[in-house]
Amino acid sequence: MEAKLGLRENWKQFTILVIINAFVGGMIGLERTILPELAKEEFAILAKSAILSFIVVFGFTKAITNYFAGTLANKIGRKNLLVYGWVVALPVPFLLIFADHWNWIILANVLLGINQGLTWSSTVVMKIDLVGEKDRGFAMGLNEFAGYLAVAIVALLSGYIAHTYGLRPYPFLIGIGLSVLGLLCSIFLVKDTRKFVAIETRTSALKPLKNIFLDTTFRHPNLSAVTQAGLVNNLNDGMVWGLLPVLLFAKGYNLTQIGVIVAVYPAVWGLGQLFTGKLADLICKKKLLFWGMLLQGVAIVLLVYPTEQIHYIFISVILGLGTAVVYPAFLAAVADDTTPNQRAESIGIFRLWRDSGYAFGAILSGILADAYGIHIGIISIGILTVFSAIIIQFRMSCRDKSLKCEPKPNLTLLYDT
Repeated sequence: MEAKLGLRENWKQFTILVIINAFVGGMIGLERTILPELAKEEFAILAKSAILSFIVVFGFTKAITNYFAGTLANKIGRKNLLVYGWVVALPVPFLLIFADHWNWIILANVLLGINQGLTWSSTVVMKIDLVGEKDRGFAMGLNEFAGYLAVAIVALLSGYIAHTYGLRPYPFLIGIGLSVLGLLCSIFLVKDTRKFVAIETRTSALKPLKNIFLDTTFRHPNLSAVTQAGLVNNLNDGMVWGLLPVLLFAKGYNLTQIGVIVAVYPAVWGLGQLFTGKLADLICKKKLLFWGMLLQGVAIVLLVYPTEQIHYIFISVILGLGTAVVYPAFLAAVADDTTPNQRAESIGIFRLWRDSGYAFGAILSGILADAYGIHIGIISIGILTVFSAIIIQFRMSCRDKSLKCEPKPNLTLLYDT
């Protein structure tokens, strides 16, 4: 019996992949609240740029892994990538528990970056393979909802455990359970989805990209606009990951309070995508990306001003909403403008640049914070995010003329020629 595209037709396999992606997100949540404090308390690292070094390593490692994951997905299979990614994750919590030097923390984040690149990339591509074009945005919303809600839950839980029982080892025990469950589910429950690509290829009317790397990065108006926005999105997330806990510690908040503030952002980000993912199937993706990036930029600038916890929670909600609006649209937009056979590689290239934003954000905000103060470091990233929204507005166009946002003829003709 031939496989059929569609969310309803493949709901069992899709649900398994959503659950596995929650485990993937949970692995990041382990570090989200407590690692900057661990750097100061147990390793006496005070410089902002040094504290953020683990994010730099994580970002570059994940970015490079994304690139190769996109290529390998067509060669060795999506399921195999997923299994390999979980094998790499197994040592991570043990390194975080037993590290007696900051270099071991760096090594843990190299492995975590590889894990995230292989597992998140493979689950994204497999979901897109299963559902076809109709529910692509909704599928990405469910995928990112599961991943980032898990980031929030584990970030909140690890902050509470660290405040109650100490920074190590108890918060990181969660990672042992997540990595083991992720590996077992991937081996025994997941089926490869390459056969679905062949089905969609027969009906696709898109022209192949001439050079997938150059087109995704620079030349294709839509793909390149989405790529730069993805990079800036994760650039500001890298800053929030590293500097927000430091800012809150400086203002006198404890680990439990910081855990709440830090968890609200990915929680809204994750939950919001249950709704914004479907919007990406109904509304011009350019509009979603412009307003989402603009909202993020404004929220980040506002982070430096509050004094009350409730104010930080409110700003975290705004930041989470802005990110929820753009995240499913990113992947759905890349899939819209690539053929089924080129999709995995193009998504891998997009994710190469997007996740390198973690590293660039940590480097840039760390240097600015050390040189000019943490407020300048944060505000600068907010302004850069607003500029990214402006690029979306002038560079990108809607793929489908039936949507309310019409394509720009000059950009389309320029690329077609």
